[in-house]
Amino acid sequence: MMSDIVNNPLSLENQLCFPLYACAKEVVRQYRKPLEPLNLTYTQYIVMMVLWEEGGMTEGALGKRVHLDSGTLGPLLKRLDKQGLIRRERPDHDERTLYISLTEKGAALRERAEKVPIAMKDCIPLPEADLLTLRSLLKQALAGMNKRKLEGNCSVAPR
Repeated sequence: MMSDIVNNPLSLENQLCFPLYACAKEVVRQYRKPLEPLNLTYTQYIVMMVLWEEGGMTEGALGKRVHLDSGTLGPLLKRLDKQGLIRRERPDHDERTLYISLTEKGAALRERAEKVPIAMKDCIPLPEADLLTLRSLLKQALAGMNKRKLEGNCSVAPR
């Protein structure tokens, strides 16, 4: 495989990023049907999962947790607020901070959302041991990339 990459570095089949991208895109597409009754997109669903798990938090902390910048997260939170699922509040002592919390309706949605992972169980047709290994490797890769980003070592530009 390494000789393939050296001989043809721009071949799509030689890229690690492409199967990751294509698989992630397909998984998100498959989430549409089970999320439809909840009236949530996949990105809204992951935001709600964090709030169900951890409770209220600042927009910044939420963005870090779900790997979304404020330009993407802000409009998403506005839509969840309009649906009555979350509350967005600015504390009197710090107008720059936006605090996000679940409403009663948002908290109640959790029970219906518990059906989603069950519906998605067979989404990726791999044995359970392979799925656990895949998740572990992806978490390791993400942690390593985040560490490199913090250290300022992640940008690789062509010479």
